[in-house]
Amino acid sequence: MTHTPDIVRPDKALLDGLAMVGSATASAELCNMGVRDTHIRGPVPFTRGRAIAGPALTLQFMPKREDLYGGKEYDEPEKQLHRHVLYHVQEGDIVVVDARGDMASGIFGEMMLTYFAGRGGAGMVIDGCIRDATEAWKLDIGFWIRGVTPNYHTQTNLMPYAVNVPIACGDAFVCPGDIIIADDDGAVVVPIALADELLRRASNHAEWEGFSKLRLSQGGDLRKYYPITPEVEDEYRAWRAEQDAAKTKA
Repeated sequence: MTHTPDIVRPDKALLDGLAMVGSATASAELCNMGVRDTHIRGPVPFTRGRAIAGPALTLQFMPKREDLYGGKEYDEPEKQLHRHVLYHVQEGDIVVVDARGDMASGIFGEMMLTYFAGRGGAGMVIDGCIRDATEAWKLDIGFWIRGVTPNYHTQTNLMPYAVNVPIACGDAFVCPGDIIIADDDGAVVVPIALADELLRRASNHAEWEGFSKLRLSQGGDLRKYYPITPEVEDEYRAWRAEQDAAKTKA
């Protein structure tokens, strides 16, 4: 089980575009596309102000059973699968962990997280906890977690069971290689097969919403400008033309 599979990573331009879309717009557009609820509930942003999108490396924990996993913290480290998910990390990856909502096990601590950051990992989405929080917050990565604990990963109730398999994280189905969008609103799962279409739809949404926001900030009528109505379509098209001209000059 320590010979774990890797994932196929999407184009960076797609990831950069989805990071700009944000979790709220992604969630709404995915609902319009037929996937009703992609929010990973439970993990919340502990590093405010970050907005990332990256492919999911998945880690599954199961209830601890001592005949299957009875070692102490440093016993036979290469049998510890939470290490093996980190071996796959490339720049921009996001590790997503089904830790069963457990609040007593610190899935990763300072040393593992330092390694993750050194490999260029973008963030962690964990339906559970980390440990060594003071040092963790100093690292240049984002955390969407339930909380913190002083306990190490298998000290109490859990054991790592599988890497890069489909998991349920915070009641959301996550396949390895799916794209995670995470920001101050939380984390959502983008099925990889829908990612390109989501970006197309969300970019259009963001464009008209930018116009709408501008007009509302100027005191415009909410009934006309959000969402934009047919009576302001010509105004919207003129605004878009101005934006395109400005981009061309730049």
